[in-house]
Amino acid sequence: MWPYTTQEAEFLRTVPGPAGELAVRVLAMPADTNPHGNIFGGWIMSLMDSAGAISAGRRAGHRVVTVAVTDMTFLAPVKVGDVVCCYTDITRVGNTSLSLHIETWALRGGNHDRFKVTSAEFTFVAVDADGNPTIIDAVARA
Repeated sequence: MWPYTTQEAEFLRTVPGPAGELAVRVLAMPADTNPHGNIFGGWIMSLMDSAGAISAGRRAGHRVVTVAVTDMTFLAPVKVGDVVCCYTDITRVGNTSLSLHIETWALRGGNHDRFKVTSAEFTFVAVDADGNPTIIDAVARA
């Protein structure tokens, strides 16, 4: 593992804080690394999907399934020992679907420096017990 360059560290300090509600917080462990020693991007995307499902399911009042993920770009690597935090913000509620903006931030070691790792737009569909799309309650859509 290697530290950030001075230029990288300065950039990460200029980024404003996270948007949305904290939905998931997890410690990055060695089992989650890619062959280069950084945390695997698929692991981070899985956390984001879980965070989105928690928030979307609570709002919809039903089980939800992921139907789309767009606009994901990784901005910084996550290292073993970082605390990974996913924040969700519901941006649209339709008849059967919800869209969320999800941001992932990390807390680095003992100095508590927080930096943005990635963000993406996730779309979920509310489903019934048979897996068919179901109407989101009008109260939840408001």
